[in-house]
Amino acid sequence: MAKSQSVTLRTLPSVDEVLRTAVAVGAVERFGRPAVVAAVRGTLVAARANGVASDDADRYADAALIQLEAQQQPNLRRVFNLTGTVLHTNLGRALLAEVAIEAAQLAMRDAVALEFDLGGGQRGDRDDLIRDLLCELTGAEDATVVNNNAAAVLLVLNTLAKGREAIVSRGELIEIGGAFRMPEIMNRAGAKLVEVGTTNRTHMKDYIGAIGSKTGLILKVHTSNYRIEGFTKEVDARELGPLARERNVPLVFDLGSGTLVDLTRFGLGYEPTVKEAVADGADLVTFSGDKLLGGPQAGFIVGRKDLIARLKNNPMKRALRIDKIRLAALEATLRLYRDPDRLAECLPTMRFLARPKQEIEAVAARLRPILAEKLGAAFTIAVTACASQIGSGALPLETVPSAGLAIRPSGARGGGRALSALSTALRQLPVPVLGRIEANALILDLRCLDDEDGFIINLASLNPAEKAGALA
Repeated sequence: MAKSQSVTLRTLPSVDEVLRTAVAVGAVERFGRPAVVAAVRGTLVAARANGVASDDADRYADAALIQLEAQQQPNLRRVFNLTGTVLHTNLGRALLAEVAIEAAQLAMRDAVALEFDLGGGQRGDRDDLIRDLLCELTGAEDATVVNNNAAAVLLVLNTLAKGREAIVSRGELIEIGGAFRMPEIMNRAGAKLVEVGTTNRTHMKDYIGAIGSKTGLILKVHTSNYRIEGFTKEVDARELGPLARERNVPLVFDLGSGTLVDLTRFGLGYEPTVKEAVADGADLVTFSGDKLLGGPQAGFIVGRKDLIARLKNNPMKRALRIDKIRLAALEATLRLYRDPDRLAECLPTMRFLARPKQEIEAVAARLRPILAEKLGAAFTIAVTACASQIGSGALPLETVPSAGLAIRPSGARGGGRALSALSTALRQLPVPVLGRIEANALILDLRCLDDEDGFIINLASLNPAEKAGALA
């Protein structure tokens, strides 16, 4: 038997024979010779290891091509976000407006005046590209930008409170995504944390008693990713501002998600705006760019001109700066806020959040029979009411009425396995479809579906026959 197998394996073509096939020649044009040679060798090695041999060189060229095409697929792939979370951290948060995408493309294709003063012909400051816009929209004296809001808080703490004390309420010692905690950020910044008050109640007297000669700043943190309800008390920025000025201690307000417009105009709950935080007396305000603002990832710091100057002189600022592509997208996004009445038309984040439930129900009604035909008798599909989340720590108790499709197994047994297999099959489509499983159903919340035709075309790869075998 071993001798017969050895003789069979000798029939394997050589690497050179496979490379001379038409398929391999075409693959070399697409992927380059080194990659094709490695793939061909890999298929031949696998054939020897499995004891499966053939003298058909085209067979191994085809196998190598399949391998190469799979390797060519990008790791960062487009998906259909039907999870019901609009600003999904794991799916990239905000989608950019078309004008922001166009601005980013221009910055990628051409040389741009990133740090060049075209008027004076000298070196410029990249913050100048968006400073005036930020000051106009927030009412602040000055502004700067870094790569995310955690970096903004880190830079502020390191600049104003390194080797000094930073006072913060115990009820505001938040943890943000990825288990990053405010006390740890303070420690890395070189600031000494001074906790005041209790988890649920902090009074003005707590701040007054904590301020001393070693105080670097008072930090007010907007708990945008959770809420404490019941017997609670906090001191807002409007109250803390006079105390901070009297004691000559900077008041820093970390807004987290941050918004430049009143969200109630879109039917959402109230969230303090950056302009309100500045007007309330905060010396510096930090907030994100890729959450409620609807732009690319960034961390903004706006406020007093003298304090912004100190931040910009910190060597850490260079390490945290953002590149030309994001700056271009940010500028274009910020310009949209000059016309807040049209935000829901131009900014995807606001369009999704303001999308009427009736419109989403109509989409669900159109898609239901199409998906039902693809899935066959193994599942029942119904239009269902949903409660979408804003996501990324914004308005954690707020949901937005939505609609979608509820997919349930038709059989009485094996429902959980069937839903899991279906969820996996949807994730394996050319454009993966992501929903959520709850109450023995796979829910596809359609609030964020803005490419209905593309979604239907994508379903063509969902093979009912293969699915039946997978779920059996």
